Amino acid sequence: MATEINGIAGMKALVGQHLGYSDWLEITQERVNQFAEATGDFQWIHVDPERAKDGPFGGTIAHGYLTLSIGPMLAPQVMQATGFKMGVNYGCGKVRFPSPVPVGSNLRLGVEIKEVEELAPGQAQCTYLYTFEVEGASKPSCVAEVIVRMYE
Repeated sequence: MATEINGIAGMKALVGQHLGYSDWLEITQERVNQFAEATGDFQWIHVDPERAKDGPFGGTIAHGYLTLSIGPMLAPQVMQATGFKMGVNYGCGKVRFPSPVPVGSNLRLGVEIKEVEELAPGQAQCTYLYTFEVEGASKPSCVAEVIVRMYE
């Protein structure tokens, strides 16, 4: 069940807290291929299952930026922000891809609120720590500071 966060005060009250995890999402070759089409990144490690069998991961893997881009789809399963007119992506702080996301694996997202900075009345910059995990993996696949500007 998603944590409901009401306005800037609600965000501030949860700084430093881990809000939970999304459901698992299977990463399919079709999704990886669609990302390759959208971005023009056709590196064989992502889109050529035959060649990738002999590669360093024993099969195809998701693009790192595909993993990161799944955040907006999974985050609403973890948190629901109310009391805002809108939020816009502002950018990312540190982003790392410590381990691969093999095609066919299950991925989930964990979310922590790292920081909330009021910019003006009714406006805040929120920094979340997104941690993407592959089911059964010993290390996360992506750890990213995601920065969003929120407007009440």
